[in-house]
Amino acid sequence: MVTFAMAVLTSTPRNVRMPFGGGAGWLAAGVEDGCVMVRPYGDLPTPARGRTGSLTAVTDTTRRAPSMYDVATRAGVSHQTVSRVLNDFAGIRPETRERVLAAIAELGYRPNRAARALVTSRSRAIGVLVPATADFGPMSSLHAIERAARAAGYHALITSTLVETDAVRASLQFLLDQSIEALVVIAPYRVVTDELDVVPPGIPTALLQTGDVDAAGAIAVDQRAGARLAARHLLELGHRNIQQLTGPADYLEAVARRDAVDDELAAAGVPLLPRLSGDWTADSGYAAGAALDPATTAVLCGNDQMALGLMHALADLGRAVPGDVSVVGFDDIPESAHSLPPLTTVHQDFEEVGRRAVSDLVARLEGREPDPEATSIAPTLVVRSSTATLHPTM
Repeated sequence: MVTFAMAVLTSTPRNVRMPFGGGAGWLAAGVEDGCVMVRPYGDLPTPARGRTGSLTAVTDTTRRAPSMYDVATRAGVSHQTVSRVLNDFAGIRPETRERVLAAIAELGYRPNRAARALVTSRSRAIGVLVPATADFGPMSSLHAIERAARAAGYHALITSTLVETDAVRASLQFLLDQSIEALVVIAPYRVVTDELDVVPPGIPTALLQTGDVDAAGAIAVDQRAGARLAARHLLELGHRNIQQLTGPADYLEAVARRDAVDDELAAAGVPLLPRLSGDWTADSGYAAGAALDPATTAVLCGNDQMALGLMHALADLGRAVPGDVSVVGFDDIPESAHSLPPLTTVHQDFEEVGRRAVSDLVARLEGREPDPEATSIAPTLVVRSSTATLHPTM
């Protein structure tokens, strides 16, 4: 067990060295080779009791985290050699490197990232701002961002925010205060994108779920292309009375999908039925079932959860899917393959969005040109059993 001593000074006796200079003494502290270190210089002096200038010594025998000096002692090398191994310097003999790495593993030593950032001017931190939501898309992208950042030698610093101006600005400022090198913003709401002016231009930024693949910094699935795929599918099945169940009007991707469907139906000469609106939940989809136009033979839903709720409502109302009404969702959540009937939907590769965001940012951080073709990801239509050819009598 490694022990250390704490000294409580009532004045500055000559036989004590204060940290960072001043007098003779037994402790020195500072930042060396990217790590904060405190180390003893000789034995602790015997305390002088009952006089001015006394030193009260307290020995703490609790276990402390191992230091770079402990690793150096275990491996039989200097602490500079340990630092060079940690920073992957060339010129270290293989047997020395192996000995240092073995000592690190045995002691469970972990470098101090904050201290290393002071020396290298690199935090290797990618900030991630995500709305306070449990929605499938943002969470899937978030998990992929975290894994991809770790694989690239970075770590993701994640903070969530309420969808309010002050909260978004405060969350962005928090991330900037952590010395992040790059930023990923999962920005499905306009209130989020409107606050990005606080981000310095020198910090590479990737925007996810903006609804616009052509926006500066955007890396996204093409929402308009996905909506057109869904609309064409229903048109090809013979449907003309097609109604939309859209997501919230302040959600950027919901607006992109809504407008693309309207454009596709108008181009086909199909009259636009009144839209229904939901809040992405299955409950809102269920509620929409009662408000459905009686003439409707197909519904394009803004996401899968609303589609599942709608199908539940239609079953309760005695309207068969797809016999009476065809239903299409959007996202391809895992549950969509197991609904009754299995849901036709538009697949979005949310994890690929997250991976490409990290790849783009790391390329820019390391002086490489990111792939301009990687910013837009094509959606695919997954045809299952919730859609069918329009019955001739309908």
